[in-house]
Amino acid sequence: MLQRRRIAALQPLTRAPPSPNPGSMRTADLITKKLTEAFEPQSLKVLDESHQHEGHAGARPGGQTHYRVYIVSEAFKGKTRIERHRMINATLSGELAGGIHALAIHATAPGEAA
Repeated sequence: MLQRRRIAALQPLTRAPPSPNPGSMRTADLITKKLTEAFEPQSLKVLDESHQHEGHAGARPGGQTHYRVYIVSEAFKGKTRIERHRMINATLSGELAGGIHALAIHATAPGEAA
């Protein structure tokens, strides 16, 4: 056991801590991937706002719980705001059932005011 401590002490301090799930994708990247595949957006911005909610309900150490999505897609043309939100929520159902605590959605069709 003493030998393990010595080896660990020799590792560089600049190394990032290991991911709890090696090979896993960050939640913002997963949201971007799923929304891109589902809606082929003309523009898409996914913001992780978890840092603004530290200490609040639903916040976890390490963040990745609170997001804001800005998406413009032809898929939303002729759809109501509720229909658009339901489309996005259905696409991200696994993430919403898991680690995402809050998702603010700004979904428009091309040419609409944001």
